[in-house]
Order: sequence, then structure tokens, then C-alpha cells
Amino acid sequence: MKHIQINELQAAPIDKLKTLLEKWGSHYNIVNKILAQSITAGIFQHDFDCRLLDAYAKLNKLAEARKVFELMPSPDVSSWTSLQNLYLKCKQPMKTLVVFSALLLSDFVKPDSHSVVAALSACARRKDLRNGSIIHGMTYKYLQKPRPSVHNALIDMYGKNGRVDLAQRVFGSINFKDVAIWTSLLNGYLLNGDVESAKAVFDDMPQRNVVSWTTMIVGYVRNKNPIEALELFTRMRHADSGEDCTPTTVTVVAVLSACADIGALNLGSSIHGHIIKRIGFGLDITVNNGLIDMYGKSGNLDSALKLFDSMRRKDLFSWTTMISGLAINGRGKYALMVFDSMVASGSVPNEVTFLSVLLACTHAGLVAEGEKIFENFVNRYHMKPKIEHFGCMVDLFVRAGCLEKALLLIERMPMKPDAIIWRSLLGACLEHGDLGLAEVAGKKVLELEPDDDAVYILLWSIYRSKNRWGEALKAMKTMRDRRIKKTPGCSWIEVNGVVHEFLAESSRHYVRDSIAIVLDGVIEHSKLDTGLFFVE
Repeated sequence: MKHIQINELQAAPIDKLKTLLEKWGSHYNIVNKILAQSITAGIFQHDFDCRLLDAYAKLNKLAEARKVFELMPSPDVSSWTSLQNLYLKCKQPMKTLVVFSALLLSDFVKPDSHSVVAALSACARRKDLRNGSIIHGMTYKYLQKPRPSVHNALIDMYGKNGRVDLAQRVFGSINFKDVAIWTSLLNGYLLNGDVESAKAVFDDMPQRNVVSWTTMIVGYVRNKNPIEALELFTRMRHADSGEDCTPTTVTVVAVLSACADIGALNLGSSIHGHIIKRIGFGLDITVNNGLIDMYGKSGNLDSALKLFDSMRRKDLFSWTTMISGLAINGRGKYALMVFDSMVASGSVPNEVTFLSVLLACTHAGLVAEGEKIFENFVNRYHMKPKIEHFGCMVDLFVRAGCLEKALLLIERMPMKPDAIIWRSLLGACLEHGDLGLAEVAGKKVLELEPDDDAVYILLWSIYRSKNRWGEALKAMKTMRDRRIKKTPGCSWIEVNGVVHEFLAESSRHYVRDSIAIVLDGVIEHSKLDTGLFFVE
């Protein structure tokens, strides 16, 4: 069939070439032949050249699209925009701005809403506030009535550049606000960590779609508010907004991440069932990766491994997530086996994979294996360890009691150790009674984070264990003088699919009376059975 159609190119008129391009435009080789024939026959002309450019753009063939564009005697604005969008699609936002700059200098055409949106999107991706602001000014010069898509792109650009105040100003100047514009402002606040303002925008929205709901849910998860994310997901499933609010893969992965963060295994499992029965995402690799992460962090390794083994195709994140799940559950040797299988399959580990493997060695006390993996990371894969990798190695050494090795590695690090590394060394010194090294580590932590309540408490414990009460009291006095309070502990419990949060020292009225009565009963039984004294 293809052969017959290609033969027809030999003497095809322009109308025939257009028909063939429309039918076979998704086949790269045939599009090349159509281009060659149009040039040879001298019928490479406006309208047809635009279609060729569009065909190459859809095939993501950047070089060929650029060649067609340069052959055009006078490309129209849609051709300029197609090239801009292709550069965006190929993750070259700077080239998008170069094309837009050339468009501005063109004698034939001027920018329209679509080309301006492409340029603003490039500024958003590059975090280029300067050029974004200049293009904002140009919109009033070239566009008498900017489309809603232009306002949306402006809000998005300012939000991603950390100027949500300017995004709000643009939002306030718009008479017609569609759901996309509301969602862009919502996302801008979330990207800048202002969850309260984002929630206010979300509550004020006159209409919501699945993108709006998902944006807010993802924002809660990224800003460490998993319970709010799950509550909102429940609202979303029961929403009657007149729009299709069926969860997407992005929604499901975000919700599974929230379940993983608080160990809500029952809720995560019910979502798994919902995925299989109603949504049809059972074969989606991203959703399966989210499920493996949720099961791994909830301690249900059997379900995680069963799902992992059933996956026909595994990407790098699948392997890394499974290794991480095994690591945090103390299955270090099994994690190394999975890592070896991953390498044997041809997958190339990245920095996150190595961090997960080192974590597995740390939790299982596999010092020799961890040292070998760290060496391969540097010498075999030619990657530069980041501070997280050094931190993992330090933690591996101190957990095994190799304090001298840990200190030597800290001294040889190419970057300045952070508070996490010194805190890890401090904790190990407490366990092994090395008071001298503990004081050094403690002082380093306080230099970097002078308000860290945990460090003062650790130092107090060390001094107390050595009967150095004067220094112990001094540590507590410093903590009081700086008005540093101990951060209350936090825990979650899932009952009948509902997640309850508890904070140490929280007031009784924050929990239901029935739960409080049960907790009081547990404490009383503990006192009777063990004779423990609870000190307030």
C-alpha cells in the first residue's frame, strides 16, 4: 500500500501531494519523499510548505522542520509559532525566544496571541523574569485584545518566577476568568509554598475541573500536608461540579504518595482496587510505581514485590522505588539483589538509585558492600556524589560504630558538611559514649542550625550520662534563654479508612473523646503492667 502511494509521487500535482501528506503525514520517510518531490517539481509553495512544517513538528523532527522553515520565502505567523512550540517540546526554551525575537524583527508578520503564549511559556520554563516582563509589555503593543490564553500564560510565568504578587495583579485586571486562569493562579501560590492563599483561591473558584482538583492535591502533597490531600481527594470523588472530575494518573499518583507519607495502608489498598475496577490505570507504569512506593513505605513488602514482579515493563523509577522500599524495611541484601538484576537488565542507575542502594546498606549494616557501591558510583559510572550520598555513607559508618571512618570521610568531602551529617555523627557519639567527638559534632550543628532543639537535648543526654551535670544544665539553660521549645512528636493512625493525627502535648479537644478514653486506658494498663512512671 505504501509502495503504491510512493510511486504516485513521481508526477504528483500539488493537490495530490496534499492528499498524500494528509494521509501519510505520520510516516517520517514518506514525508521526506513528499518534501523532495515538492522541491524538485517546483511546487514548494505557501500553504503546502506550512503543512510540511506542521508534519515535521508533529514528528518531533526539529532539524527537518527548521530546514522547511528556512526554505519558506515568507512564513506566516502560524509557521513561526509552530517552530516556537517545537523548540518548547524539545526542551529548548532559549531557542523558542530566539525564534520569537526573529519574528519581532520580521517585515512580513507580527506576533499573535499564540506566538506570545509560546514565548511566555519559554520564560516560565527558563525562570526568565526579565524577558517575561518585556514580553508582557509587548502584549499591549501587538495585541489589542489579548486572549484568555495570554493572561493564563502571564500568570503562569510570574508564578513560576516567584512573583506571585505580579501574577495576582494580572489576575485582578482580567474581566473574564476561565477555570484555566484560576488554576494558574492557584498553582503559582502552591509553587511558592503559600498553601493558605492557594486554598483561598481554590475555595473561591466558581468552577473546578479535574486539573484544578489535581493541582491542589499535588500542592498539598508537595508541601507536606498529606492528610489535607487525602481529605480533598475524598471531596473530589463526591463533587458535583458538572465537569468530568474522574481522577487522572497524576491525581492517583499524588494521592498514593500522600498515603505513603503517613502509612495509610488501608486507604491506599482501597485506591488500588478503585484503580483496577473503575479507572483502568492498572497497566500504567507511573501508577504502578506509585503503588509500589505506597506499599513499601507502609511496610507491606509482599504486595510491593508482587506488583513489581507482575510489571511487564519497568522503568528506572520502578527499580529505584522497589530498592528504596526494601531499604527502609531493613531488607538490605534483597535490595542489592534487585539492584544487580536492574544492572543486568541494561538499566543504568542514576544518582537517586545509588542513594537508595546506599540507604539499603545503611539500614542493614552492610559496610563493605556500601563502600564498594560508593566506589563504583564514582569510578565505574563516573558520577559526582552529592552531599546526600556522603551523608548516607557517614550514616552507614556511624551505625556500624566506625566513627573514625565517618570523621575521615567528613574531612575529605569536597563540600561543606551540612547539619544532617553532623547530627548523624552526634547521635552515634551518644550511643558509643565518645564525648569529645560528640561536643565537636554538636557545636558544628549549632553553628549551622542554632535553634535545633534536638541537638541541645542530645548534648544534655551525653553530659548526663557522664555525670557532667553542670554542662548538662548549661545546655538546657541555653535552650531556655534562646526560647527554643522541643518540637512535639507527631503520629498518625488509620481507623476504618479515616486518618487521625496526634501531636505530643496536644489538647484533649483535638481528638475525639472516645479515642482519648482508649489512649488513657492503654496508659493505665502500661503503668500497672510495667510499673513505669510517666513524667510530664
